[in-house]
Amino acid sequence: MSKRGRSRLIWLFCLLAGANLSQAQTTAVKAPPVRHEFSLQQAADYAKQNNVQVKNALLGVQIQQQTNRDITSAALPNITGSIQATDYLQIPTSLLPGEVFGQPAGTYIPVQFGTKYNSTASVQLQQLLFDGQVFIGLQARATSIEWQKKSVEVTEQNIKSNIYKIYYQLVVSKTQIELLDSNITRLQKLQHDAGELYKNGFAEKLDVDKVNVQLANLQTEKTKALNSIDIGYLGLKTLLGMPVKDTLILTDKITDDQVKKDLLTDAPYQYADRPDYQYLQLGRKLNEFNIRRYKLSYIPTVALTGVYSKNAQRNKFDFFGKGDWFTTSYIGLNISIPIFDGFSKDAKIKKAKLELQQTENQLAGMELNIDNEVAQAKINYQSAVVTMDYQKKNMQLAETVYYQTKKKFEVGTGSNTEITAAQLDLKTAQTNYINALYSAIIASVDYQKAIGKL
Repeated sequence: MSKRGRSRLIWLFCLLAGANLSQAQTTAVKAPPVRHEFSLQQAADYAKQNNVQVKNALLGVQIQQQTNRDITSAALPNITGSIQATDYLQIPTSLLPGEVFGQPAGTYIPVQFGTKYNSTASVQLQQLLFDGQVFIGLQARATSIEWQKKSVEVTEQNIKSNIYKIYYQLVVSKTQIELLDSNITRLQKLQHDAGELYKNGFAEKLDVDKVNVQLANLQTEKTKALNSIDIGYLGLKTLLGMPVKDTLILTDKITDDQVKKDLLTDAPYQYADRPDYQYLQLGRKLNEFNIRRYKLSYIPTVALTGVYSKNAQRNKFDFFGKGDWFTTSYIGLNISIPIFDGFSKDAKIKKAKLELQQTENQLAGMELNIDNEVAQAKINYQSAVVTMDYQKKNMQLAETVYYQTKKKFEVGTGSNTEITAAQLDLKTAQTNYINALYSAIIASVDYQKAIGKL
């Protein structure tokens, strides 16, 4: 095949490969969205696998595992092989005293020893027998892994708390839309009745216009609420680590009894139930390891060394031909005794002790914060539940007042002003109930998180 023919063939192959890649990318982009129907627990489980922060926290565990392998390697044999070849362009010159060869004292005779080519092949073994810092590092491996895993738990809990709040907010928004639909249906009925009364001369055009304004306002409010819900779903998908194109359906429902289920829980809480407290405790343990590590750096380190080598000298570069290779082997014991390091070790020990003291203070401060969080969360929770119950009764009462006012209007004993006011009061009561229900849910989540039971 000619050079031009080969060039055309290569160009055709590149075009085909590019077309296939483009088709694969197009297929990937046009992949159908996935439909997810999640309960609250399923949403939390999905986030554990897909949330970016959780993924990075899990990678932190793997990074620590590799760090531990690096620490372990310091206690294992270290074997090194080396090959060296030297070409002396000018053989080194040495000076010998002249009197050795009968020359006057104080004179020197230049001589050259050795060959032009030298080669050495060796294997060296190094084994650390004792090093206090490595010893402590080996002991701290399990704690460092626990510390990283606890960091994952802290991250998961924070993500879980936010998922609970957004999930429940979207669930409550369903109730909000249902109430808005009910109000729209009532106003549409009122709009029809007012129109009929106006046609028959029993109502003014102003009465019909007022109902139309109220209906338009409710429909606008519903549109805004639906937009907010769509944005909420996008936020929840992002928090879960779910593609925006996927469909997310929430299957759980929220009831007043469900909100109140933790209200009677008054068991004593434990600081150690909180993952963030456990995380800080493990940090204190690592600080203690650090102090011990620096203290043991005052102890001598002991290492074993063994070398086996072959050396050849030639005037021609023919190391792979005939000729002798001379063997050298030895073992050695190295003891390194620290004498004075400019107070470096002392500074490190004092610094590690101060860091431990900081962690102790953080633990004490966290205990105070936990006590405060639990007390506040409990008060907010109890207050939110009472408010929710009150607003629910108020909404039911406003609904009763509205229907009684509507009957009076229909029989001609009530005014349009009265029914407009009743409708407004009902809508206000419904809004207050929705807000109170969501506040109670948030207070419940915060209380469970505060006592470490989320």
